[in-house]
Parts: sequence; C-alpha cells; structure tokens
Amino acid sequence: MTRKTANDFHPQALKLFDQYVHGQLSRRDFLQRVAGFAAAGVTAEGLLAALSPRFAEATQVKVDDARIKAHFVEFPSPKGYGKARVYLAQPAKAKGKLPTVLVAHENRGLNPHIEDIARRLALAGFIAFAPDALFPLGGYPGDEDKARELFGKLDQAKTHEDFLAAEDYLKHLPEGNGKVGVVGFCYGGGIANFLATRVSDLAAAVPFYGAQPSAEDAAKIKAQLQLHYAEKDERITSGWPAYEQALKAAGVKYQAYIYPGVEHGFNNDTTPRYDEAAAKLAWQRTIEFFNKHLRT
Repeated sequence: MTRKTANDFHPQALKLFDQYVHGQLSRRDFLQRVAGFAAAGVTAEGLLAALSPRFAEATQVKVDDARIKAHFVEFPSPKGYGKARVYLAQPAKAKGKLPTVLVAHENRGLNPHIEDIARRLALAGFIAFAPDALFPLGGYPGDEDKARELFGKLDQAKTHEDFLAAEDYLKHLPEGNGKVGVVGFCYGGGIANFLATRVSDLAAAVPFYGAQPSAEDAAKIKAQLQLHYAEKDERITSGWPAYEQALKAAGVKYQAYIYPGVEHGFNNDTTPRYDEAAAKLAWQRTIEFFNKHLRT
C-alpha cells in the first residue's frame, strides 16, 4: 500500500482535522463537516481513519532493540498530581555519565510514537525521559480518541508541575551528567517553551510547533533555544513573529526554522501530515543542537 501524504487530502480537510485533534471540533462535528472533502468512494469515517496515526508502520526503534534499555519510572510530584510516571530510555552500554533529554508528548499522552522518539534519542547517546501527562487519569489508554477525551480533563496547572518535577528528577539522575534538554511536539512544544521560562538552568529547549509564552515570560529564558515551525501551520506559526521580537528584546539566544510547504505535525511519521525531508532535517538539527549544548 502506498503511504498517503498531506498532498493526498483536500487542504480544508487537513484544517478540520487539525481542529478536531486540538479539541476545537467534536468527532461528530468533524465527520459532518469533512464529508464534503472526502474523495469519491471514501466515507468521512474512512477519511478520519486515513488521517489517524499508524504506530506500528512508523516505528523506527523496536521496544526490544538490544542497543537500548527502557523501562517506566514513577516518582513524587508534590505540587502536581502527587505522582508522575515516565518512560526512560538509554543506551544499553555507555561509558561515563550521559546528557539527558526530557521528551514532551503531543496532546494525546505517552503514545507509542513518543516512546519511539525516546528510543531514537537513546540510540543517539542520550538518556531520554518521556513523562505521561495522562498518568493521573490512568495513563495513555491505547486509543487516540479516548486519549483526546482524557486530555481535556487534565488540570493544566498540576500537569505543568508534573513536568517541572520530571525535569528536576532527570537533572539529578545518577547516570546523567546534570545537563538537561527538552524536546516537545505540538502540546509538548508548548511545554518545552514553558520549561524554558521556569527552569533557569535548563541547558537547551527544542519546541516543535509549540505554543509560545508571553513576552513577559519569554524574557525569563536562559536556555539555548532551537525552534521548528511549519509554514502551513497558521494556528501556531502566526505567533512566531511576536515571540521572536520578545526573544530579541531579552537577548535570548535562539535558532528558528520555518519549513516551507509543510503542515503542523510534520515530524510525526505516524500520520499523513509527516514530511520526510523536513522531519529528517529538523531531527538532524535537533541532535546536533543537543550534542553541542548538553555534552560540554
């Protein structure tokens, strides 16, 4: 079967899907509104299925890959929900202490794609630490629609405290070198920006198409920043000019890239919005950035 890309879908269908993914449309409303953009012989349900993640097909590093070791860790989060849970992945064999990276997921919780991202970082020589914001509600439920419903029930103030607790736990991990970076995608991109505003000794932050902080909060950033945006992602990319102005005014060091012709979520290789060329370039830049700022 030929893998579908964003170009195989009507632009309006992609916009509606983005609204559905981010809670602006119910499943019912999405199906009703997208029906007119389905190709001949394709139902609205079929269109939704075609746009939805296919985790197994996109897995790059298998769970049992002998080159890494991975397991779940639980730890206290006194100011958050009380207890947090993360997926920790690291090289199976390592000499000395390793740099650490917190992986902040999209608005679905710790799904198989984000676990795979953590394993990719482990293969690149990092200790990857991927929290599950849905843990207080039972964890990622194994179903994207159910995860979407659960995510809307979170108290974001407590969730943010859980991510702060995860960063602090990671910073003091015995196997780590004490330097922490964060990479986040979509919702997690916003978390990466948030952590950069709250953690004064965060070494590096790499938000992928993440919501931007206020100018007041942006002025608090001490971390090195590398930001990735999609040209067709009007909802998020439209906020970049003001963010850039705030970063410049505060003297924050940053790199920013806007990838032409791609959609929000272009790095997620489980969906048709994935753009291979842009994703590979962005990932290469991310790893080089972390190598530079977390290993020295």
